[in-house]
Amino acid sequence: MTIQRCKSIGFTVMFIGALVAAPHSRAEEMLIGPDLAGSTGRQIATPMAFSLPISGLSAARQREFFFGNRLFNTNWVTAPASTVTFDGLGPTFNRVSCSACHLRDGRGQVPDGPNEPLQSALVRISVWDATSESAKPHPAYGDQINDRAILGVPAEARVRVAWQDVPGAYTDGTAYMLRRPAITLDQPAYGALGKDVLTSLRVAPAVIGLGLLEAVPEADILALAESQKQAGIVSGRPNRLEGNRLGRFGWKANQPDLRTQNAGAANGDIGLTTSLFPQQNCPPAQKACLAAPSGGSPEISDEFLEKLTLYTQTLAVPRRRAWDTPELRQGEALFTQLGCAACHVKTLKTGDHPVPEVRHQTIHPFTDLLLHDMGPGLADGRPDHQAGPAEWRTPPLWGLGLIPVVNHHETLLHDGRARGPAEAILWHGGEAEGAKEAFRKAPAADRAALVAFLRSL
Repeated sequence: MTIQRCKSIGFTVMFIGALVAAPHSRAEEMLIGPDLAGSTGRQIATPMAFSLPISGLSAARQREFFFGNRLFNTNWVTAPASTVTFDGLGPTFNRVSCSACHLRDGRGQVPDGPNEPLQSALVRISVWDATSESAKPHPAYGDQINDRAILGVPAEARVRVAWQDVPGAYTDGTAYMLRRPAITLDQPAYGALGKDVLTSLRVAPAVIGLGLLEAVPEADILALAESQKQAGIVSGRPNRLEGNRLGRFGWKANQPDLRTQNAGAANGDIGLTTSLFPQQNCPPAQKACLAAPSGGSPEISDEFLEKLTLYTQTLAVPRRRAWDTPELRQGEALFTQLGCAACHVKTLKTGDHPVPEVRHQTIHPFTDLLLHDMGPGLADGRPDHQAGPAEWRTPPLWGLGLIPVVNHHETLLHDGRARGPAEAILWHGGEAEGAKEAFRKAPAADRAALVAFLRSL
């Protein structure tokens, strides 16, 4: 195993570039124990495993946390209403609350068939602008399809998801069947979307540990990118947003911080304005949307937005239920040996942050917060800021094994196509092609050990 060190502001970043098999004794030294989130983790493995505040949160911030929890779970209503604090839904929207997609603060899923509506996923859209050579919001539909609307306003379209089978086999002859989604947008209310529209199905991710990821210093993320470049195994890069801000949240790292992420989701998903996004989510072609009543200006106050942000910054990561067993030790060693740890970096450290409890923690999120080219199999054809059509931010893996407990499914990847960790690995391509092939060629016992390790996180 090769370990490369990059000096960055405040501490040393360790990058494990590991396509070379590690000796067993060295692999054991690198074992990740039960505490994935430093001193902030919680020991819980129930359906509420993603909904607790971080350990050690002060009493004052706990009060803000539980108020933020109320905001996260509030069903917003059409304005004007007697509940003036929580009116302003829409006019077009996807869901009536944050928790409608992030049920119990967990992960969404996609329908099994074309006759089922989306419940905890959405479709991003854009059109290619040849003049600027970039993707732009659709002139009549914006940058995502709102499949619901308040009374008197047409919903933008109905989303249908069908599945196409993709057969394959491990080197030992064991067959498997993957699936990829095919999206159809029916009943467009504001004119044809056009044959060149770019679409991308997105599932709501779990919202645990986000404050810790927000607290990882930008310099350290950039140091990881440089370390990977020097190692020559993978080549992660940051997504740069307006004002040269570093993107770190979202499937393509298109949001710089949790306040912006929350305000953007409130506007795009629920139709709520904030001081960051003061305009209703109504493209000019949607006259009924533009004429609908507002719930105030803004509909979410800065005070509410701050409490909602504090809530998402302080949701705890559950501790591992088991970790020191022969199978899990083997699985963790294989995670490094097969190359998974090159992008899913095991260990990061947090720096300064407005929430003191997340500062200066050693954490194990299994992400580098960088974009990677995942190959044509996962490409959605839709750029996002500097992220290309085939580039995706490395998703953190902590909490992976509790998704079935919290959300009663195990569908993974940005569009929910993978039915468990093995299928997620088999969809990897591009920079991860070597790691995917190493997994596909591995003996069945090794594959099972690696999957068991992932499910222990």
